[in-house]
Amino acid sequence: MKVQILGIGCPKCRKLEANARKAIDELGIGAKVEKVQDIKKISTFGVMMTPALAIDGKVKCSGEIASPEKIKKWLQEVE
Repeated sequence: MKVQILGIGCPKCRKLEANARKAIDELGIGAKVEKVQDIKKISTFGVMMTPALAIDGKVKCSGEIASPEKIKKWLQEVE
């Protein structure tokens, strides 16, 4: 499973990444976290606002800092 954090590295992007890592750790799953900071690559996801989070290439949220609890729910849906 691949979790992608889409954003240019702003404080909100870093917070979303931290929340994603916390959710992964709490679930004890083997997910890889990847930061996507290239604007052209972010645009291929159809994202208009950052930060955004994608799981296995599917955007789950955009323009918000999802909580670890919300991210855990999305991760469990994929498993």
